[in-house]
Amino acid sequence: MLSQHYFLPFISAFFAMISAQQPPFPSEIQRVMDCPTEEEETCKEQYGSENCTCSSNNASSTAESDSDSPVILKLLESWAPRVSHYFDKEHYTYVGHQIVIQESIEHFGAVVWPGALALSQYLESNQEQFNLKDKKVLEIGAGTGLVSIVACILGAYVTATDLPEVLENLSYNISKNTQNMSTHKPEVRKLVWGEGLNEDFPLSTYHYDFILASDVVYHHAALEPLLATMVYFCKPGTVLLWANKFRFTADYEFLEKLGNTFNTMILAEFPESDVKLLKVTVREN
Repeated sequence: MLSQHYFLPFISAFFAMISAQQPPFPSEIQRVMDCPTEEEETCKEQYGSENCTCSSNNASSTAESDSDSPVILKLLESWAPRVSHYFDKEHYTYVGHQIVIQESIEHFGAVVWPGALALSQYLESNQEQFNLKDKKVLEIGAGTGLVSIVACILGAYVTATDLPEVLENLSYNISKNTQNMSTHKPEVRKLVWGEGLNEDFPLSTYHYDFILASDVVYHHAALEPLLATMVYFCKPGTVLLWANKFRFTADYEFLEKLGNTFNTMILAEFPESDVKLLKVTVREN
């Protein structure tokens, strides 16, 4: 039987083949600064250019700078090769913990996509700026659960959500990777974007400090419900961190709608992976 790794390159090639030319970002969206040149050069001299990025461990990305450029990063090699009897498990290391993720080719949501790697890396490297300890965190479109697991390791009260067909694998990964940790017990729940929000997550009971989302913009028929879900959960004081690989013109159209609805700031870009990471907050009246 062919393993899922046989098929994953074809999935990636499919997205690359049909990607449209990327239009410029909407003017409403703020950007943050590049890494200082001297600091980057020092890093390269000490460790070599292939190992040097501006997101060194526990380093701030200066997200509140007045400059017009985003921080330029690259995905670090957090994948940790291990001998495994299973072809469907990937090993990662974040925040000093080995994380084992079971994937599946049956659903796009059961594969670790670049946005999840970017957001996990950013949360690990910017703990002072985005302190998740004892915070209430909701991940929408949690997929394999990698980002939720990292948030849990960082001390958050995590609720990981996705479609019903993804929950079995999501629950498995989160349970396996957090069961022996002295952290808050994470919760896994069904969430279909735009459906049953008031019934399943009444605002009188549920308020989140952070909303996490990675590579949620891919199925363009679901973008209106996705935006409605973001509007529902993002209240004053809530910070939405969204990382996404931008593939299609429709991705940028969604970004423009997001900028027309919220305060949006590009915290970082990962050019090698075409991933952008944004901070989104409610506009104050």
